[in-house]
Amino acid sequence: QVQFVESGGGLVQPGGSLRLSCAASGSIFSPYTMGWYRQAPGKQRELVAAITSGGSTNYADSVKGRFTISRDNHKKTVYLQMNSLKAEDTAVYYCNKATSPIWAWGQGTQVTVSS
Repeated sequence: QVQFVESGGGLVQPGGSLRLSCAASGSIFSPYTMGWYRQAPGKQRELVAAITSGGSTNYADSVKGRFTISRDNHKKTVYLQMNSLKAEDTAVYYCNKATSPIWAWGQGTQVTVSS
């Protein structure tokens, strides 16, 4: 199992940027495709970005061109650079494996986009 600690969230105005970090600990990290998920109030958790062990990336249409996922296998850390943020990006953001079976969820980090 792997434990996740997400950080970097906060309150930002529309059009602003944030960089999220997810530190993993406890087990092997590098072979797995990792993802960033988000859950907005009243909605299901959704996968918004994924990155393979080799660095190939994939994005949900709603964030494509605005978000960039990256990883540092030595540090066991996944990042999400979020630019041109919109109100609809407001959610709690989590990281986890992008493929089943996923591991236990961390506490997430709250991102609020509001003027």
